[in-house]
Amino acid sequence: MSSRLSSRFLPWLLLLFAGSGCAALIYEIVWYQMLELVIGSTAVSLGVLLATFMGGLCIGSVALPRWQQRRKLHALHAYAGLELATGVLGVLVLWLLPFVDRVYVAAAAHGLPSMLLRGFICALCLLPPTILMGASLPAITGWIESTRRGASWWGWLYAANIAGAVVGCLAAGFYLLRVYDLAVATYCAVAVNLIVAGASWLAAREAPDQVQFAPANAGNAGMELAPQTGAVWPVYGAIGLSGLAALGAEVVWTRLMGLLLGATVYTFSLILAVFLVGLGIGSGWGSSLGRRTNPRAALAWCQLGLAGAIGWAAWMLGDSVPYWPINPLLSTSPWFIFQIDLVRCLWVILPAAILWGASFPLALAAAARRETLSGETVGRVYAANTVGAIAGALAFSLWLIPWLGTEACERMLVVVSLGGALFVIRAVVSGEATGGWRWRAAAGAAVCFVAGVFIAANVPGVPGDLIAYGRRIAISAGQSKLLYTGEGRNSSIAVSEWSDGALQFHVSGKVEASTEPFDMRLQRMLGHLPALLHPNLRSVLVVGFGAGVTAGSFTLYPSVQHIQICEMEPLIPPTSTEYFRAQNYDVKDDPRTRITYDDARHFVLTTPDHFDLITSDPIHPWVKGSATLYSKEYFQMVRDHLNPGGVVTQWVPLYESSEAVVKSEVATFFEVFPGGSVWANEIDGGGYDVFLLGSNGPITIDTAALQAKLESPAYARVAESLREVGMGSVQAILQTYAGDDSGLRPWLANAQINLDGNLRLQYLAGLALNLSQEGNIYQDMLRYRTRPEWIH
Repeated sequence: MSSRLSSRFLPWLLLLFAGSGCAALIYEIVWYQMLELVIGSTAVSLGVLLATFMGGLCIGSVALPRWQQRRKLHALHAYAGLELATGVLGVLVLWLLPFVDRVYVAAAAHGLPSMLLRGFICALCLLPPTILMGASLPAITGWIESTRRGASWWGWLYAANIAGAVVGCLAAGFYLLRVYDLAVATYCAVAVNLIVAGASWLAAREAPDQVQFAPANAGNAGMELAPQTGAVWPVYGAIGLSGLAALGAEVVWTRLMGLLLGATVYTFSLILAVFLVGLGIGSGWGSSLGRRTNPRAALAWCQLGLAGAIGWAAWMLGDSVPYWPINPLLSTSPWFIFQIDLVRCLWVILPAAILWGASFPLALAAAARRETLSGETVGRVYAANTVGAIAGALAFSLWLIPWLGTEACERMLVVVSLGGALFVIRAVVSGEATGGWRWRAAAGAAVCFVAGVFIAANVPGVPGDLIAYGRRIAISAGQSKLLYTGEGRNSSIAVSEWSDGALQFHVSGKVEASTEPFDMRLQRMLGHLPALLHPNLRSVLVVGFGAGVTAGSFTLYPSVQHIQICEMEPLIPPTSTEYFRAQNYDVKDDPRTRITYDDARHFVLTTPDHFDLITSDPIHPWVKGSATLYSKEYFQMVRDHLNPGGVVTQWVPLYESSEAVVKSEVATFFEVFPGGSVWANEIDGGGYDVFLLGSNGPITIDTAALQAKLESPAYARVAESLREVGMGSVQAILQTYAGDDSGLRPWLANAQINLDGNLRLQYLAGLALNLSQEGNIYQDMLRYRTRPEWIH
């Protein structure tokens, strides 16, 4: 078959490979969400999840070319089989994961055994399909010969795959999971797999065994692969370090951009999409560049350029973008805010992402040899890049950020990029440049290297106000005095003193607790009301330490023997204790207290313990991942871990929310705890936030008996704690009653129930964080308040 006829298949192949990338990103987002429900969403769990996912890609990229060579399969037939098998496994993961969930819960433990089990679960679910995904690029590139032009087409296929990944990322994050659910998103990805598989199989009927290009002549001599000298290992080393820096930077910048933009599901989709767009643009540029210049030299210059691009991103995040005069409340429409957020992401991330994208096709061109099969070359380069990416993701998320902080991590990223450049520069200078060009190249590289060292030494630190106030930095910075900032494994935290003297505790750019009267009232009532209603309170589970005020309220009850606290961020309890010791009654160091550092859902799922009282004060539902603590299945797990007559409370914010969001939270709670009630925390008679009260048995409030309990000597400290927040009598407590299940049922008629398989809540909440409708929501709720028969 003529070269013109054989190469005509290549543009169609780009479209097919874009489809593969689209399906792969939909699967990745869906599988992450599904497995987080089982193994938790701590940095450790997500690190294991990411390492397993990328490990499968690495295995597939190395193993497939050898297998394909032995089988003598046509590349398009192999590619069709991979796509078909990926779709089948996508359906199986969706259907079988609930059974895996049961096995995991039955065998779950803590510590090292828990880590090993989480790794096994991830491997069981993700390795088979990700191995197939990792094999697709080497499989199809094996169809294209190892010439300079052929290597360029390898890069274009990679670029097309990334372009499809951008579509998949945005489709899943902004549409499929917002409007539908995990099952629909999965079936859409499967449909894409099947279309690609069918088209590839049909194309194989007319396609040649290998795409070959016209031989070199005066018109295309530059397209042929120039003879390569020197070892290939410097290319593998450089692309491995490039992958390490890219994933390390993604971890660091996602964390910082999440502070700046608000850590919603939409923010994470935007960040990932911009990163992928940059990789796609860079891949196309690198594919073209690899045909016109020395690919090793170009790869070296890319790594040197990355040192500057990483410095640019660090400077923008430290000294510029947080201080743009942008009020996050300037529009109640999230779509306008998304446009501003997109511009900020592009401004910070895009330069470096383009250079990382260009590095991969340049590495392919630099590593290509006529004597080596195309698929093997691509597989080795892909594997080296993926191994580096795994190391970067794990090292920066699990160890380097909590140990050194993001400022030092950005310095390290600059140094890593310089190291990648040195790998290739040495090969270029010693083996490929001659005469004066050798010394000119060395001198130019030396100047760039010195500039990179200068950049690394002058990386600005993350602003403390950004850690404290996040997306509200432009309107809140300067009104308080920062007392502490710290970056932990899972969250960044701060403590500040507001202009009125109140202490504030910040987690990931939000005020989560304070000594303001309205916050103290809510935090104390979350603990005291259910504790007073339980006839013989002995064991308590507190979800989220915060400032420790709610947990501390239980230390005042003489009958309490065990206070179990589940907190995801190890930095929080000691910091809160240092600044809020008086308000939380030193609960951290109380001999009855035990703190477990884990994702709350994972802890409740796996603990064998049962409790008389469970109180939950999670972060806002618009924060990515937190909606799992408002789902029907989570509430059912909570109910299952209550002793007979057990009581539960759940915080629900009315601010930065919408009526649809609040209705979803309340209705989902009442689905599991029928007969539950709502208790309000007002500010000057208006709504602010509420908490829900439920039980696995009937609740009755005998006002006379409750008043007598508060007046007894055994409860003197409890009464004093309530008086400090304006709740000095039973009458004051009962005035916060805002409705119950039976009265609010008409108001909740059309509420969306939040389910594990359809976490619509986090998408609804992410669209409402600019709203200030707490007053209207509260007044609408009060219209359905009736006098309860169970209070007498």
